[in-house]
Amino acid sequence: MRTAAISREQRCRSLHTNVIDTLHERNFIHSVTSQDIHACAASSVAVYCGVDPTASSLHLGNMVTMMSLLHFHVAGHQAVPLVGNATGMIGDPSGRSTERVALDRDTLAANVAGIEAQLERFFTRGTEYALKRDSSIDARSLKKIRILHNADWYHGMNILTFLGSVGKYARVGAMMARDSVKSRITSANGISFTEFSYQLLQAYDFWHLFHNHGCRIQIGGSDQWGNITAGTDLIHRMDYDQVQKTGVIHENNGGTSIDRAFGLTIPLLTTSSGEKFGKSAGNAIWLDERRTSPFDIYQFFVKTADADVERFLNMFTFLPKKTIQDVVAKHQACPEKFVAQKLLAAEVTELIHGVSGIRQALCATEVLFGNGQSDVQRFSACDFVDAFAHDKRMVSVPRSAVYGKSISDIAVLTGACRSKSEASRLVQGGGLYWNNQPVSDAKWIPAADSTSVGCSNFVGDGTIGILRTGKTNYRLLRLLDSDQEAKEQV
Repeated sequence: MRTAAISREQRCRSLHTNVIDTLHERNFIHSVTSQDIHACAASSVAVYCGVDPTASSLHLGNMVTMMSLLHFHVAGHQAVPLVGNATGMIGDPSGRSTERVALDRDTLAANVAGIEAQLERFFTRGTEYALKRDSSIDARSLKKIRILHNADWYHGMNILTFLGSVGKYARVGAMMARDSVKSRITSANGISFTEFSYQLLQAYDFWHLFHNHGCRIQIGGSDQWGNITAGTDLIHRMDYDQVQKTGVIHENNGGTSIDRAFGLTIPLLTTSSGEKFGKSAGNAIWLDERRTSPFDIYQFFVKTADADVERFLNMFTFLPKKTIQDVVAKHQACPEKFVAQKLLAAEVTELIHGVSGIRQALCATEVLFGNGQSDVQRFSACDFVDAFAHDKRMVSVPRSAVYGKSISDIAVLTGACRSKSEASRLVQGGGLYWNNQPVSDAKWIPAADSTSVGCSNFVGDGTIGILRTGKTNYRLLRLLDSDQEAKEQV
């Protein structure tokens, strides 16, 4: 039976540091299969969460469940992220109105490699981040993340073996009752047997991990409830000892296994208006910086609605509850300053992309939205280069190309203006800016000669000039010495 919440009395029977209490406080828990999960989590256990490689990158929707797994990890449990390189060839019908497009083997292999590398980075950076935010975490007790692939146990298993074992204990009535199946059966396109059988594969994943890796808890989004309970039911019915001895699966009549396997679902990521986030919703925010830059991650969270910011601070950060409550109160007193949103954006960007990522995001933000030179002076040349890597708005030129050049010449050189006369008109109208300061003389020379390059007219260790025309048209002038110029050409 689905248990929507664990009773207050149950939570109070063990120490406040139980990770289930933490997840409750931060609004991670949508449903649990049994209130006994609290007692299970009182000691170290293995916990898993699966992700199918339907793309080469995780997104924010995946991150919510991975954050809950990260909480288990820093609480001393064995975290097991599972890459579904077998189930990824089938496709989970949960939360979809149409069947997934099948992936070819090359695409699937590339996606698996990308997801696995990203999981490694997420848990490495996430652990570093959590240790800085929570002094009560004992780094010595943390177990190494164990990334597994479900193709490893399906390799060599044929359809007859699978149907004769797992299929024997699957009840069609229960399978038909799953929300993911019911919604598809009544749709115009229906559901294929391939997707209909997906829940059996996920159930067997849990069975295998329970018996071979000691995984007692499975985490998933709230749309995974049917697949997760299919797993706890299979663990209850299929007897492992008989499989080991005879290769034949017999029904487990002991009735105790289900008490040792638990499911926990996380609310799907939505805004207060009900908008979903994810690949299927078409508005995915990717964790891969090549698809969504640190700057774009930062800007996404800076724009968080007031109604969502406290919930997101709880779910996407490891900030103490008191800190979150204080910053929300401060934001409510002066909402025009967006202090809660800025803190949320900085925390999430650092968690995903590390300290260098937040510096890149802040640097780009100050350049594109700052109001004065003092804001950008604190960033190094490397910060600018990293923040605008592969951005066509950054123009790299030899130092000698700007010696004695007027601001009008530089505007043409960087492509900010088509002609010097256009630049002059902008200056006269107060529409041309250098390092976020208005330029009053179209003949002004930022770098008179080699001795002036590196002066206060340039930022980023004297190598960056920020040129803006109008409100949003930016160019970054990057000065290269001879060695850098040679490397750029190579």
